[in-house]
Amino acid sequence: MSVVPRPIRPERIAQLPPRERIIDAAQALFFEQGISRVTVDAIAALAGSTKMTLYRHFETKDVLVQEWLRLLTEQYSAVLDELSSQWPGQPVRQLLGFAEFIAADLASSGYRGCPFTNSLAELPDPLHPARRLIESHKQRQFQRLATLCKEADLPCPMDVAQELTLLMEGAQVVAQNKGMDEVGVRLMRIVSKRLGVTV
Repeated sequence: MSVVPRPIRPERIAQLPPRERIIDAAQALFFEQGISRVTVDAIAALAGSTKMTLYRHFETKDVLVQEWLRLLTEQYSAVLDELSSQWPGQPVRQLLGFAEFIAADLASSGYRGCPFTNSLAELPDPLHPARRLIESHKQRQFQRLATLCKEADLPCPMDVAQELTLLMEGAQVVAQNKGMDEVGVRLMRIVSKRLGVTV
């Protein structure tokens, strides 16, 4: 269920339709280099396209960034949807599954941090549409965790949801700055203990 992109492979991107090629190339480059450093020329080149074609599908680079982030929020939401289908009526297992999803990304080679947090650092304008998109996504995600905590009949479910969010968001930062090793393993140990599950 990882949403971390695979290594850039131009031959894979070349097999996609033009619009998807552009998005796939942008995602790979944004993950690897950040939003600001990546030029439209670089995206077009990796997509095997032209700037004219890129601008035909996306009016500006900002529009492309917003579409990439929108699709990324959908992928993260789909993880919770998949866990709900896989573990119906088992909110604790769904919470553990989401923590496992985050932990798995932390252990992946070349992990560069949470793409949303990294993007926010490059979008200082509080009214930037992409920034507001990320904020809305994070708020919806928190509410879903809070609902699961309530369904699990955990004491003070809102407090637990806040703690889980802080743990997972913090773990992503620690994994990125290499503050300690085995961050994913440590995250799962703490989350499991907080949910009263033996690992």
